[in-house]
Amino acid sequence: MKRILLSFFILTAAMALQAEDGHQLWLRYQPVNKAKVVTEASSPTISIAKQELETYYNGENVTLKLDATMPDDDGYRIEGSTISARRDAGLLYGAFALLRGQYGDSHPTFNLRLLNHWDNLDGSIERGYAGESIFEWFKLDEQLIRDYARANASIGINGSVLNNVNASPKILTTPYLKEVKKIADILRPYGIKVYLSINFASPMALGETKTADPLNKSVAKWWQKKAKEIYKLIPDFGGFLVKANSEGQPGPGDYNRTHADGANMLADALKPFNGIVMWRCFVYGANHKGEDRVKQAVSEFKPLDGLFRDNVILQTKNGPLDFQPREPYSPIFDQIKKTPNMVELQITQEYLGQSRHLVYLAPMWKEFFDYVSPSQLKGIAGVANIGKDRNWCGHHFSQANWYAFGRLAWNPDLSSNTIAEEWLELTFTNDKRFVDSMMRLMEMSREACVKYMMPLGLHHIFKFDHHYGPEPDGFIASYPLEWCPVYYHKANNDSIGFDRSHTGTNATSQYRKDIADMYDNIETCPEDLLLWFHRVPWTYKMKDGSTLWESLQFEYQLGVIMVETMQTTWHYKMRNFVDEQRWREVDERLADQLQNAREWRDVCLNYFGQFATKQ
Repeated sequence: MKRILLSFFILTAAMALQAEDGHQLWLRYQPVNKAKVVTEASSPTISIAKQELETYYNGENVTLKLDATMPDDDGYRIEGSTISARRDAGLLYGAFALLRGQYGDSHPTFNLRLLNHWDNLDGSIERGYAGESIFEWFKLDEQLIRDYARANASIGINGSVLNNVNASPKILTTPYLKEVKKIADILRPYGIKVYLSINFASPMALGETKTADPLNKSVAKWWQKKAKEIYKLIPDFGGFLVKANSEGQPGPGDYNRTHADGANMLADALKPFNGIVMWRCFVYGANHKGEDRVKQAVSEFKPLDGLFRDNVILQTKNGPLDFQPREPYSPIFDQIKKTPNMVELQITQEYLGQSRHLVYLAPMWKEFFDYVSPSQLKGIAGVANIGKDRNWCGHHFSQANWYAFGRLAWNPDLSSNTIAEEWLELTFTNDKRFVDSMMRLMEMSREACVKYMMPLGLHHIFKFDHHYGPEPDGFIASYPLEWCPVYYHKANNDSIGFDRSHTGTNATSQYRKDIADMYDNIETCPEDLLLWFHRVPWTYKMKDGSTLWESLQFEYQLGVIMVETMQTTWHYKMRNFVDEQRWREVDERLADQLQNAREWRDVCLNYFGQFATKQ
């Protein structure tokens, strides 16, 4: 009996030692202190690359070599035990690639690979589900920020917008700028530039001008002076991200000026320092009363194409509405030809179960790149899902979306399966039984989410404000109609869906001709976007012969079954491959996800059934 108890205590102690909280992310390398790194070059960035390899690389010798003949980007070449790059940052990226076991030439598709943090100055995070902001102003945890920088560098992210697009003017005051400098100094050796979201009315809000009119000379002068102050503190400051004249934010439209007027005024202030303005195209509201919300960005920006300064980039969400589980791509990418574009993806799962649901987003982002060529884009930004939770992202599997964003920002040709396999092996184990099962589970997770939330092109039927859980009957008279779920499906006894074809709002016409023709015709429109583009009778025959109502019931039920499969797989088959803490925490969240998926199915089918069954 004593021997059994002793064995039990030894086993329990061993399990406790192996328990992990997820803070190491995909960087769970164990020190081997074996490699000798040789290099003639010297910089803080190269020193980090050297240290990473000397601590964690299992080989003998590595040479780091700057090569001026290579392409002038952040890429690298790994041949044998030599890493070559044109830039210091390339050697660092190459070091992390070698630690992942990858070789050959690799060059980034996008020069701008940014995280957008929707972090507020009080520590809260808009649409954040993993605790408070890691940027704790005036009491910065420098080691935490260094860990953040290392994680980003390991996947090639080279820029960080530190604050919410709904920006406080205070971020541009001198005390805060000095804090920004501290963060920039930590991030710089990891190849990361800092950017700031700015409130367009900052000079007026801070009481330093009487107006924020972009054509007013005193306003332009204020921004020029502010730019000089910023670059004196942070010589490599990246520039500004701007949300203007959308959802109540101030902008040039307040003075009957255009987005180009506003963006160009800021661009002129940043131009002497090689800074850029990223101007968000997510605008809708009063200026477009009665116009289909998904058309408003093109209506607003197409007439301005070609009128922006060359250091302005238009930043547009991947879909035309608002980060829904499934949307068609935004037609902005078809319509804006003379102004640089960058795409904004949402890593944080605002509409995809937040950090309660396991939803791997790489398949959704790959879907976007099926329609929009990376060659059309100047850069890529991801709305971060990072907070002060020990595991960074709330859900252990939400880390995969941060990782996948970085890998796709470097190379959008990578498959979602390849990225999932990499992440699973680095984050958990390379045991094939675990990796193969979880790859399949991750790959189907986004489709499952679409099915149990809003299949067949249904959209925006979430509960108000927090966007977690279903509310297909949602309507508040005091709210703008375009915020209300009933506006997006208009279900009645005859039919359901939003007619965006030529017989409705004609949103299909904003796409290039081949895509416009496909979406406009109910017979050729993909069924997974059917109710996005068409108003459809409940009795409409789907391609498999079922009615629309039968198909909708099937899809909701299938979504729940898929989550049941996910939960069962993890609960009964994965425990032996994962430490107890992470297994339990994922298991608890999968149970929550299953409960919420059932709620979505039951609430939506009960609501829509009151109309469909009256046929």
